[in-house]
Amino acid sequence: MEKKRILYVSQEIHPYLPESDISKTALALPKKMNELGHEVRVFMPRFGLINERRHQLHEVIRLSGINIIVNDMDQPLIIKVASVPQARMQVYFIDNEEYFRRKATFLDEDHELFEDNDERTLFFGKGVIETVKKLGWKPDIIHIHGWMTCCLPLYIKEFEQNEPLFKDTKIVFSSYNNSFEGEFGSNIYEGLEFDGIEDEEVLDLYNEPTAKNLNKAAIKYSDALVTGSEDVDEELVEFAKSLDIPVFDGANLSEKPKEAVEFYKEVTEEAPVA
Repeated sequence: MEKKRILYVSQEIHPYLPESDISKTALALPKKMNELGHEVRVFMPRFGLINERRHQLHEVIRLSGINIIVNDMDQPLIIKVASVPQARMQVYFIDNEEYFRRKATFLDEDHELFEDNDERTLFFGKGVIETVKKLGWKPDIIHIHGWMTCCLPLYIKEFEQNEPLFKDTKIVFSSYNNSFEGEFGSNIYEGLEFDGIEDEEVLDLYNEPTAKNLNKAAIKYSDALVTGSEDVDEELVEFAKSLDIPVFDGANLSEKPKEAVEFYKEVTEEAPVA
């Protein structure tokens, strides 16, 4: 495969968060692609339990200062960066005082979903897109990991189709067995309506924002689905196939990340899809 620019976006990356299927894969893949000579950029949320001093995060002033609108409210975007130990690459962190400073990821001390996870998801997706635009960096492939990245394909396909940086970009979505109980609040649906999303099918999914429906919403606007865990919900696989979206088995990519080269070739149409 010729050298590509690959943007990785994940809700978890090791060593900044504990090891899991998603956090291990979201580290191993960009690390291997970087070693193979591809140009990579990596993004994740700056959750408050990430130790900034230990991981040597620092703010990137030239990228910070943008305001992201979520449900008609301006929220300041802060961008931080850290170097991954022994990997010769950096991770960009999407930060905001309101959404990401609490010492937890998605659940409160009673193990209930934070009420604003819906707004945090919208902010994260928009923040990544605006930062990539400010970097002036054109990705050939965007590989997103986990349900928190669900809005990113939608925003790119609906609002950035005339943006030269995203012209011909292929989006790969990796789904994992990391669902949550219950539903998000209604702000994710209202936020998408406020932004002008008119696709009734995808709005119906966000009107009942379960983990399964967030995954389906991401799949609908992606060019390929990767099953990142061995026990990914089969309904998601069938949903992708019903849309003629190719599905790749990626359950062991954290151990064999070089295998990703083959499905990247297929997604970018350098080789025929089987």
